[in-house]
Amino acid sequence: MTEIRVWVDGTLVNPETPAVSAVDHGVTVGDGGFETAKIDDGVPFALTRHLRRLDRTMAGLGLPAADHDDIRKGVEAVLSGERIEFGRLRFTVTAGRGPLGSDRHDSDLTHIVTAVPHARPEPHGAVVTVPWVRNERAATAGLKTTSYADNVVALAHAKTNGAMEAVLANTRGELCEATGSNVFVVTGGVVRTPPLESGCLAGITRELVLEWCRAEGIHVVEESLPLEVLSSAEEVFLTSSIKDVLPVSAVDGRPLRAPGPMTSAVCAVWARHAAREDDP
Repeated sequence: MTEIRVWVDGTLVNPETPAVSAVDHGVTVGDGGFETAKIDDGVPFALTRHLRRLDRTMAGLGLPAADHDDIRKGVEAVLSGERIEFGRLRFTVTAGRGPLGSDRHDSDLTHIVTAVPHARPEPHGAVVTVPWVRNERAATAGLKTTSYADNVVALAHAKTNGAMEAVLANTRGELCEATGSNVFVVTGGVVRTPPLESGCLAGITRELVLEWCRAEGIHVVEESLPLEVLSSAEEVFLTSSIKDVLPVSAVDGRPLRAPGPMTSAVCAVWARHAAREDDP
């Protein structure tokens, strides 16, 4: 088993040793936010953007801002020692100690940083749609919170059905997102993706794909799309911090070219820009 490197509130700890209070609100009710960033050649990618998104999550939860300096110290600590060629960096900030219900105490935040080697993603993969939905009107819509049980259930369903990811609609029946990825489709030769108003997460890779593709003249449209677009799209791809831009080879058993021509163009744009700097 690959050892996870763990730092909690200023100290590197054994991953097998208890380091967070049993009454931490992140444990009891999932009251906190987190970020996952890619580690490539020992260096985290787009760390500043991830920290900014964590700020938005904490504000949306009504919690104080996380301590960026502390998190950066934690990142340095877990990335010291033997270099991680490719891996997952995660930092989590919870509301700290609290009651066993949904009320909060006036507690110090808990800051946790972890890192672990990770297999590089496959060149493509299949997805399935699931019967559950994202609530685009929820208090936590668009926030990256530690309350991830919905995603766990949906992803387990996908794996049971031979897919690597599960895709969800929102309550209006519109294409929203996957459990840990944003979704793009190609129809009529145009790259399209749901807008943030759909309830999807404002993915860092999604954000960079939009910026970089538009800078290079690839037209990418943010628009509301019915979930059924997946049954007729010419191409589909996912974006996430670990997957980068990942072509989808099948949706609910319908095979797709992976990558298709537009996805290949987006992948090329991503590769060029991502190679230029670690913290765009």
